[in-house]
Amino acid sequence: MSNISLIIEERAANIGNFMVGRLLPFREKRAVGPFVFIDHMGPAHLNQYQNMDVPPHPHIGLSTLTFLFEGSIMHRDSLGTELEIKPGAVNWMTAGKGIVHSERTPEYLRHSDKMLHGLQIWVALPKELEQMDPNFAHVEAEDIPAWEENGVSYKLIAGEAFGKKSPVPVYSPLYFIEIKSETTQKINIGKDLFGESGLYILEGSIKSGEHVYDPKQILITNDSTLCEFEITANSTVYIFGGTPFPEEHFIFWNFVSSDKELIEKAKKDWTAQTFPKVPGETEFVPLPEPRIK
Repeated sequence: MSNISLIIEERAANIGNFMVGRLLPFREKRAVGPFVFIDHMGPAHLNQYQNMDVPPHPHIGLSTLTFLFEGSIMHRDSLGTELEIKPGAVNWMTAGKGIVHSERTPEYLRHSDKMLHGLQIWVALPKELEQMDPNFAHVEAEDIPAWEENGVSYKLIAGEAFGKKSPVPVYSPLYFIEIKSETTQKINIGKDLFGESGLYILEGSIKSGEHVYDPKQILITNDSTLCEFEITANSTVYIFGGTPFPEEHFIFWNFVSSDKELIEKAKKDWTAQTFPKVPGETEFVPLPEPRIK
């Protein structure tokens, strides 16, 4: 019997001047544990006239996780943070009651050819922390727990699993794991997982039962403790999930909350431009047409 309850295909989405593959939310699955949003950026080859430019925009009620495979992004936020993220490192920005940030190609790359490829992820905050003060954390690639077992490479990018803990400061029980293999291997990690669990195939493929699954798919498990599959040679997959929240979380644009009134307040505050400002930035992304999901 298959342990897969749902298969989600990557869908194209436009984030201004950049196309991404959207994986969550999905009409049949709004969240996996505390994970409420996943975008796959690229891989995109940008020439000397093309740059990533996402002007200042707000967030509430969540933490963002940016993880790059290739390229570089300059992050600036209303806390005064100005930091370049490079492949393998983690930017973890917690919005809480409200933060504003921009994401742009660094100045030294703006007039040259470059690649951009990575994941952008939102993790909802527990109800009691939705109005916490915003903060920002950066963890370098060499500080992410990494190890090998039977020729398979693992990284614990965020959360806790396998008796290990990532230094990324998360706020609820979760895990975000990278698994790479140069050879075909059986993977059985269910005993190390908990809560709800999803698997994203970045490259290569996996086999579960009699079925083979290819890149740009998320597989949602029926039972995370039964997570077992065969990873084919030269494949990379990501396992994500954790303990789901007891209350529903709503999403409108960049706002996440268990309280629709907080979302309405954020909409009014952004329209009135009373959110904190990003130093050195004058542009902003306008509020889209209202629709709470």
